[in-house]
Amino acid sequence: MDYACGERNLYAAMKKEEDLWDYVVHTPYENLDLVPSSTLMSGIEYELFTKWQRELILSRSLKRLKEEGGYDYILIDAPPTLGGWVMNILCASDYVILPVEASPWGLFGVANMFEFLDNVKRLVPELALLGVAITKLDARKNYGRQTLEALQAYEEVNVFRTLIRVDSEIEWAQDDSRPVMAYKKSARSAGEYLELAKEVEEHVGRSR
Repeated sequence: MDYACGERNLYAAMKKEEDLWDYVVHTPYENLDLVPSSTLMSGIEYELFTKWQRELILSRSLKRLKEEGGYDYILIDAPPTLGGWVMNILCASDYVILPVEASPWGLFGVANMFEFLDNVKRLVPELALLGVAITKLDARKNYGRQTLEALQAYEEVNVFRTLIRVDSEIEWAQDDSRPVMAYKKSARSAGEYLELAKEVEEHVGRSR
């Protein structure tokens, strides 16, 4: 949270259309840097509206980081919307991981997201859906099985084997502003996210 309170954040960079190289913050965690978000991101759609080639602003801002930053992966967290900012994120990405909550509402809008992805691929044909990750699974309920079956009905859509179950340690880690692996390495969710990361690496390796 402290990172987001500074003046150099993602919102400021996008508003000024500046290189994100100058906005990188080094964290205390090994091999983890970030570009802080901001509470002002709720207004990013308005800021993008009048800009030239607005769907490619993030892509231009990331160019130097992707080419010279020395990072193995750059992860971009996207809000659950289908507006201009998410269009920016997708146009700047090589792969998409779609999280779907294992709940009665988790599948709501998934078909719209797939359609949105198809539209974005007209601009960036190389964009690929790496897979769907099932999250917030409660083993006491049947929603997980129902969600999995519904997703498997989509042809050529990979569903990651690793399931992310409900874990209060994630909420405590968020409250402490720390990654769950740093907050409690033995947490169930920490192990599940580690397994998911390995799975993602496998699929990226196959697609290259």
